[in-house]
Amino acid sequence: MIAPSLLSADFLHLHKAVDMVEQSDADWYHIDVMDGHFVPNISFGFPVLEALKDRVSKPLDIHLMITNPDFYIEGFSKFKPEVISVHFETCIHLHRTLQHIQSFDIKRGLAINPHTSIASILGILENVDLICLMGVNPGFGGQEFIPETIDKIQQLAHLRKQKKLNFKIEIDGGVTTKNAKYLYEMGADILVAGSAVFKAKNPQKAIAEIRNTKP
Repeated sequence: MIAPSLLSADFLHLHKAVDMVEQSDADWYHIDVMDGHFVPNISFGFPVLEALKDRVSKPLDIHLMITNPDFYIEGFSKFKPEVISVHFETCIHLHRTLQHIQSFDIKRGLAINPHTSIASILGILENVDLICLMGVNPGFGGQEFIPETIDKIQQLAHLRKQKKLNFKIEIDGGVTTKNAKYLYEMGADILVAGSAVFKAKNPQKAIAEIRNTKP
């Protein structure tokens, strides 16, 4: 699966980016919500999603890169996303936060930064539907993939098989047409691609290449 990240789209012509994704092989829209506090950038929030909701037909993958995500989960639930992901690093009462997401019949996503170990989240794996591994330090698009992320993908894939769990492994950051096949081979299920899609000469072709490459 592939989820193009609208963070890398041209905000002046966001409707054109959406129309392109609608006509592509993309599975989801990846929506990065940034608060300028947890990450050093500010992106979009409720007003932009309100404008998008009647124009998109593909599911939303909402990634809350914000402190105090509990304050906003109900608000984002109104857009009927496929999944809402919160960061391990921002949640004091993580089980409660994930239960809050689930209460709206939305898949529970957990994102972790590059410096956060898989060992830190061992106790929560049975309570999530998706693990989002950051392949870059969050906040900006266009960064290079952090190689150590590969070890985390393999660890998660092994744990999933060992514990007979069903969570999806998503990679966010540094995904390109060149490394997509390898990431799938290592165990990734969903690739978030921003610059690799929206900076490409042919975005629809880039989406197809990333999504349909065979592991």
